[in-house]
Amino acid sequence: MQQINNNCGLNCQLQLSNIFRQLWTEHVLWTRFFILSTAFSLPDLQVVTERLLQNPVDFARVLKPFYGEQIAEQFEKLLTDHLLIAAELVNAAKAGDTAQVEKQRKRWYRNAEDIAKFLASINRFWNEAQWRDLLFDHLRMTENEAVFILTGQYSKGVKEYDYIQAEALNMADVMTNGIIRQFNDK
Repeated sequence: MQQINNNCGLNCQLQLSNIFRQLWTEHVLWTRFFILSTAFSLPDLQVVTERLLQNPVDFARVLKPFYGEQIAEQFEKLLTDHLLIAAELVNAAKAGDTAQVEKQRKRWYRNAEDIAKFLASINRFWNEAQWRDLLFDHLRMTENEAVFILTGQYSKGVKEYDYIQAEALNMADVMTNGIIRQFNDK
């Protein structure tokens, strides 16, 4: 297990912060690209989807030295499910299938609860309620963004993305701070 401790120093902590900020930024950026590619039936949809689905793999790679392969793989699966459910939701919204939108929305929020519970179970400095709130905000804003794009309210979509990006950086900081505290508290 990789140690983040006083011997590691500020440089390692900053590096960890930068990695999580990059991963969460990529998460919301590639999600936005997916929404746009889906909404406008762009020819890059398959490539964008593949790149978006690389994000959980990248998270797992970073988490593995801290928590081991099994936990990293569990997080990868939960985050992959998060993205696949979001794709179903966006596709249902594009098709105007309100029953399917509601079904996927419920699945999406259950998945967010599972992610929050999982994170709290692996790091005592990650609070389940805090993660649930962060993830629920993320879902709400992402759905708003998709609706704005699908209904041609592009300036509102861009403004919503600004909020999403700020939230992503906040999630990165919560994740980083939890790991630093957990591995400095040894």
